[in-house]
Amino acid sequence: MKLFQTSGPALFMYTVIACTLIAAVVCFYVYYGSIFVSEIVLWIGITSFTILYHFWGRIILGNVSKIFRKFINYKSWWFRERDFEKGLYEKLKVKKWKKNALTYNPEQFDLKENSIEKILQTTAKSEVDHWINELVSISTMFFGLLWGQTWIFVITALAAMIFDAQFIVIQRYNRPRLLKVLEMEREKEAKKVEEKDPSDLRVKVNKVDDIINKKK
Repeated sequence: MKLFQTSGPALFMYTVIACTLIAAVVCFYVYYGSIFVSEIVLWIGITSFTILYHFWGRIILGNVSKIFRKFINYKSWWFRERDFEKGLYEKLKVKKWKKNALTYNPEQFDLKENSIEKILQTTAKSEVDHWINELVSISTMFFGLLWGQTWIFVITALAAMIFDAQFIVIQRYNRPRLLKVLEMEREKEAKKVEEKDPSDLRVKVNKVDDIINKKK
């Protein structure tokens, strides 16, 4: 299992995690250690910690969810396209902006390196991950109970939820199209088999005739 990715978005996430971790530790140490008691220092620390929580939580849960990957199936009811989705995604113009979205592990969606069925399974796994991330975002609202100013955590949680929602939309937009491609490929394979069967049958018949003639 590859824990660390080297894609641009992944390296960006690691950099943000490292910077916010340092900033949060320093600010909390300075504030709670009574070295420099300032609301500005406290809120820089809280903001850094919240960003760290969002990014780090997503990476950790994304890797943990791999354990349950075998229970995720793109054919299940949850991952089927709903009647309203096609029209909704057209209004949202998903086709235009989806290629610009950050992808933590882009090689998993590369048709040159993976079969269509494997990518379909990856879209399902990715969608589950981002639904989990939505719960991670909601959980940050409880930080308001510790530090107050709950409205700030509500705003950041909503922003994070919207950010993850785009990836859920992308996976649900791509999946029906990949299923159509897969269906077309299977139809082609079926036609090839149908074309080969008669000739294969003739070869087998000829071999049987030869055996019979030799015995005579």
